[in-house]
Amino acid sequence: MEYPVWWLPSFSGGLLIACMAIFHVFIAHFAVGGGFFLVLTERKGYAENNPLIVDYVKRHTKFFLLLTMVAGGMTGVGIWFTIGLLSPAATSVLVHRFGFGWATEWVFFLCEIVALLIYHYRFGKMSRRDHQIVGWFYALFAFLSLFVINGIITMMLTPGNWLQTQSFWDGFWNPTFWPSLFLRFAICLMLAGLFALVTAYRIEDKKTREQMIRYAVQFVALPFGLLVLSSIWYIYALPEAQFTMILTKSAQTPQLVKIFLPLSALLLAGVLAFAYFTPQVVRPALLAVLLVIGIGQIGTFEWIREAGRRPYIIHGYMWSNSILVEQTEAIRENGMLAYAKWIKTKEITDNNLLTAGEELYRVQCMSCHSINGPMLAAEREAAGLTREGLMAQFNGQGKLREFMPPFLGNDEERKAVSAYLAHVMNKPLEAAPAKQPKEENVVLPSFDPEEAEYVLLAWATEGMNTISDNYAKFTMQLPGSTIRAQLFLRDDVPEIITEDVTLTYKIDKAFSTPSEHVDFWKYAKQLTGKNLPVDTGTCDTNLIGTFKLDDENGFFEACSLPVFPYSNDGSVNPYPLVTVEARTADGKLLATTKVAVPVSTEWGCRNCHDGEWRVAGTAGISDKTADNILAAHDKINGTSLAEKAEKGTPPRCQSCHESPRTGDAGKKQILNFSAAVHGWHANYLAGRDDITCESCHPAGHDTDTQAMRGLHVDRDITCTNCHGTIEDHALGLLKAEDEKGKPRAKLLMKNLIPRVSATLDEVAPREAWVNQPDCGACHTFFETPDSDASAANQWTESKQELFKNRKDDLEAVMCQACHGTAHALYPAENDYGETRNNIAPMQYQKFAAPLGSDGGCVCHTMEMSVYESAHHPIIEK
Repeated sequence: MEYPVWWLPSFSGGLLIACMAIFHVFIAHFAVGGGFFLVLTERKGYAENNPLIVDYVKRHTKFFLLLTMVAGGMTGVGIWFTIGLLSPAATSVLVHRFGFGWATEWVFFLCEIVALLIYHYRFGKMSRRDHQIVGWFYALFAFLSLFVINGIITMMLTPGNWLQTQSFWDGFWNPTFWPSLFLRFAICLMLAGLFALVTAYRIEDKKTREQMIRYAVQFVALPFGLLVLSSIWYIYALPEAQFTMILTKSAQTPQLVKIFLPLSALLLAGVLAFAYFTPQVVRPALLAVLLVIGIGQIGTFEWIREAGRRPYIIHGYMWSNSILVEQTEAIRENGMLAYAKWIKTKEITDNNLLTAGEELYRVQCMSCHSINGPMLAAEREAAGLTREGLMAQFNGQGKLREFMPPFLGNDEERKAVSAYLAHVMNKPLEAAPAKQPKEENVVLPSFDPEEAEYVLLAWATEGMNTISDNYAKFTMQLPGSTIRAQLFLRDDVPEIITEDVTLTYKIDKAFSTPSEHVDFWKYAKQLTGKNLPVDTGTCDTNLIGTFKLDDENGFFEACSLPVFPYSNDGSVNPYPLVTVEARTADGKLLATTKVAVPVSTEWGCRNCHDGEWRVAGTAGISDKTADNILAAHDKINGTSLAEKAEKGTPPRCQSCHESPRTGDAGKKQILNFSAAVHGWHANYLAGRDDITCESCHPAGHDTDTQAMRGLHVDRDITCTNCHGTIEDHALGLLKAEDEKGKPRAKLLMKNLIPRVSATLDEVAPREAWVNQPDCGACHTFFETPDSDASAANQWTESKQELFKNRKDDLEAVMCQACHGTAHALYPAENDYGETRNNIAPMQYQKFAAPLGSDGGCVCHTMEMSVYESAHHPIIEK
């Protein structure tokens, strides 16, 4: 932000630094351990009076000098050059805050150079004692260089009190200084032994060759115990944040931790095999392999250390994109463009959206990610996301997956970067699909108020049942709708009839699960564990069934109706019709009605997870969308759901996630389905009011389903008035799960801030499908609710209090019988027509309104006052 960015789109900063650093660190550790090898081996040659060993040390010194001083020196300068270009802000901190340390190290390094040059060029030309003293000086200065550098670079991972004091010594003597020093010194000695094999296997005298090879092996074998102990010490010296990042949170480091010690053991086994079992002719090939393993060993350790700092470059002080942590809130409030000195764009418009996005990408992302490059290519990492999905990712970045820093910018800047990355991935912004005209083709059964003896009311218990349809991939919600009915004998005092009658239903043939779009029957037994009534998708006959009487509550109920929104003519209608009849025991028809059974597959998953609609351009989860969702779940949770689907055993969410709605027990320590879905997505979709709800649920009037269609819509009441914002909605679910001791709940709650409730303590815990918005929170039936009334955080206490289970004041008539279902309260309205949305009112009173409106209750044969009702008080207008 304070410095210009070196724009190399195909090479992320991390890749370039890693390529340079890995070779330098490999050589530099050899330079430390090799100094001890030289002087100890020279001492061994003189002690054994063996000129061949001394001669070997002399030749090895030349190799050592060229490799460490030339290659090591050049790559050392290369590191400073690379980090200075790619991470100038962090480099500036290291130089300015630890200048004394670097100055000291450079003095030690100069002494190393002088000592090594004297050691090499005066070999055999000065007394043995003095020559060995020079060798010991080199080893000492090399170790002191390691000592100083170790203190500075460990500070970047575990700064300790330096964050508060900015003191050199607080940073230097940090929590991992000592374990890191011992671990690195063990690696130094092991690499000294490894590189000694490069020159030892070329000794012509066989006896001396084998002697020196086995001597070199000791430098690999003896420090191995120190390596193991210091590795364990190092891990347990880490503060909790870095410890969990390395062992659990980072995408790569848990695997790297698991292979570091085995890789070191493999190196030890390899050098033992090289010394004792490998023929001379094979040794060059094995040695090449061992050198690669050596690079892998030190590279693995450095990768663990680097990744453990995530999402920082200096832990707790500077984010990985070189922006100071203390600037975070100011940048979020005012935007990155207000602070970035080397960005040309200062205001985002529609015309410069992509240009601004590219410039912001350079500042925000390029330190780790590339474009079409070999390492963390942004277009590969984000391949499963749309532009909307990218905006959600940036909104939630760093909250749950903490190895990435938060997006530092405002909404407009998130939009710009999302647009740029979508452009890179060739994902243009989709135009809103044109709405298809809906035909009003509902023919209602006749009703003559002068002649009819009975009124039959039927209704779906849910305003919308959103189900899955791509069962070959995964099942989020099984099909199965519930309809209820009550039969009234008309009179001055009507009677609810439950005895000596049979109620049947008949699903419209056009919507009897056509096999072209629905593969449910193929997986029905596997998904439900039951042999369902219909086991084919041929749809040659209507689906006919009988209601069961709930005698205690006085209504008839038909459950788990296999209704789908797909017509066998290829069209989609989320309000298929079911005909309901009431007959006497001898078959006499008493009354007939119809009910629109709301069912949709218009989940908004594709809005973020990419892919087309599966059916007719308006509904269903496509294979691409489903694959992206499964891949994300597997990556985040370490599951193998995509593989299971590929093998013909597609997962069902509720097999792991408990669901009060379906009765599935799930797995004990895993969050229930509603808490998991809302809790996770709330972290990415926070701060957007009801637009968040409509991103996933087919509620809005810009959807094909238009599920939110009841009278509340006319009163500008949205999802959040009843359910709260997604933050509040999720917190209530998660709080209940937390009280059950499910550990994941706290993680998902950590970054959510309630917006309806003042504090988290005020959020009422709730069970999905049991504790729902309480109508009585707004409606007293004695006065009109306030315009700002809200039922959010005021939940029903049990299932019996749910709107679908409530009765009138007489405890006789179900509320939904007269008022319609939640989200579709009469009068309901959307593009599917007045009649389809208001069947009962239109059939019995010829206008769309709650039954009994304006004194027109058809169950009562006597004239009634507009303002009198035995069912509940009526507000006088």
